[in-house]
Amino acid sequence: MKSIEDLDVFKLAHQLALKTYSTTKVFPREETFSLVDQMRRAATSVGMNLMEGAMRLGTKEYRQFVGIARGSRRGSVLSTALGEGSKLH
Repeated sequence: MKSIEDLDVFKLAHQLALKTYSTTKVFPREETFSLVDQMRRAATSVGMNLMEGAMRLGTKEYRQFVGIARGSRRGSVLSTALGEGSKLH
């Protein structure tokens, strides 16, 4: 298997986290400890879980962390939709 950092999915997860951080910088101050915090945690969780899963010893554990990363991605979509006041993607 390739290094996790070489996989497109990991690169996309990294881009998601960077974009989330830059986007949330302009959010209202009152959202700092609620929506902004949740959006940033969900976005960074995707890459972190992919990385942690890749460092596990077995395929079963890796698949479990990939599932958690997928859930974090959906959480990121919901948080973004709430932040934009739009419908889900």
